[in-house]
Amino acid sequence: MSGLAGLELGTSAPGIILARWLAGAGAGPFELIVSPHILVELERTLTKPYYRTRRSQPQIESAERFVASVATVVVPTIVVSGVTPHPEDDLVLATVVSAQADFLVTGDKQFQMVGAYMGVAILSPRAFLDYLEQTGVEEA
Repeated sequence: MSGLAGLELGTSAPGIILARWLAGAGAGPFELIVSPHILVELERTLTKPYYRTRRSQPQIESAERFVASVATVVVPTIVVSGVTPHPEDDLVLATVVSAQADFLVTGDKQFQMVGAYMGVAILSPRAFLDYLEQTGVEEA
């Protein structure tokens, strides 16, 4: 969740992806998939000083509620262990595999090194944005 910092930059790849997703309010060209674990991690991340100094408590709470209400919440149905560099990333991977997602988008370079797992391509935000543009997925 530390990659959330890039979302503030509207011209960054994460910012553009977020804008496209928000424009479709979850009904756009792609879907945001989260798990209860990811929602807890989001809440924990947003309590860090970096975000506290940039957003008010009501803004942070509003963002958390918005993600929880618009994203697809998936409870992992499989266990992934020892695939990613960090155990908490295995939970993220289990979530997207359980959801039968095509992509997992992350700014974590170590996580990106996994490449793919059980049909899920693990891409950087830039690579995902390039994919959207190359395949003609229109802006939401």
